[in-house]
Amino acid sequence: MNFHSKLIAGFSAIFLVAGVGINSQSAMASSCQTVSGPRCSVDLSTGITMKYVEVGPADGEVVILLHGLTDSVRSWSLAAADLHKIRPDLRIISLDQRGHGQSSLPTGPTCISQPSTCYLPKQMAADVVAFMDAEGIEKATIVGHSMGSVIAQEIGLSYPSRVNDLILVATTPNMKGNAVAEDWLLNSVINEQWGSGIKKMGINWPSARALAKSPLDVDKKAVTWMKQNWDIDPVAPKALTDKIAWETARVKLQTWLGATGALLTANNTKRLEQLGVPTLVLWGGQDSFFYEGEQKTLISALRKASNNGGSFCWKQYGEKPLDPSGYQIDDLGHNLQWEAPMAVARDISSFLETGKPTNDLTRSKSAKQISTLVTEQGKAKVICSS
Repeated sequence: MNFHSKLIAGFSAIFLVAGVGINSQSAMASSCQTVSGPRCSVDLSTGITMKYVEVGPADGEVVILLHGLTDSVRSWSLAAADLHKIRPDLRIISLDQRGHGQSSLPTGPTCISQPSTCYLPKQMAADVVAFMDAEGIEKATIVGHSMGSVIAQEIGLSYPSRVNDLILVATTPNMKGNAVAEDWLLNSVINEQWGSGIKKMGINWPSARALAKSPLDVDKKAVTWMKQNWDIDPVAPKALTDKIAWETARVKLQTWLGATGALLTANNTKRLEQLGVPTLVLWGGQDSFFYEGEQKTLISALRKASNNGGSFCWKQYGEKPLDPSGYQIDDLGHNLQWEAPMAVARDISSFLETGKPTNDLTRSKSAKQISTLVTEQGKAKVICSS
């Protein structure tokens, strides 16, 4: 749907996302306001056909939401709906990144022989900028979760003139050597577990035939595996994580292998010292992917950036530290936009309006009521450059 068609469609609509209906006088009436239906589509100059959903007035301030590894626009559905409730004036766009959701796979000459060369952060950042160009968007606030936050960093560093604000949810300054992504996901799961399954099917690993398949093609119980190992979250609504697990089991192995390998090449520790756009970081105390030590390194880099004209705020969700087991046990963790979508939406709105998140602490009520959230006004740990 092009810009002219959206204007004709008007601004009175019902935004349906994650099964929740939101009446809005300012929402665009288009077919791409729901993650459950057909998504809007645009062919990018980077060769990708990108699918997306959006809500809000066509002339509203733009917020672009980027999901994490193997996720889709569904990952931001709850928080996007809550942000739209708070700020119906914003044009909120969630993207399926290359090889994810309903967007196309990259098809370059090395995408099979060396799939990681087709999912590099700089390429995925270029997709976002190409999307902005195609949609006539000069500047936007870029919000990214996990892998999406690494892409958002790249956009802020390489295309600062296209960014109003940068919001990083569950982020790290350095993916190189990340144990969860490299030792467990890439080596143990993708190459050993699924690669062995592919070989048992009489197919070479990796090969074009192999990478065109999904985990579900290899393992009939892949959706269950996702629920138990990959898309598991003790705080997030089960209805959401079940749908995400169903989708991730169907993501092509080219994307699992390529995007994971490419992500492991990212180290922005020094580059972030030069970041010049206002930045908000939201981190859960029981993040089992990106640890407290990485946050200290990130804050140090952003402090140096603030001395060079940048600005930042860093905020913690939850109050209990990560369990020694390395698992999220009894408080908020890696998927804040799944776990506390309204709180994330409020912090995004606050940062856009004031340059700072709220000072409210959002945490789990107790170990026995981990999915019940408590908000304590003025008690959050917040660090800002000014």
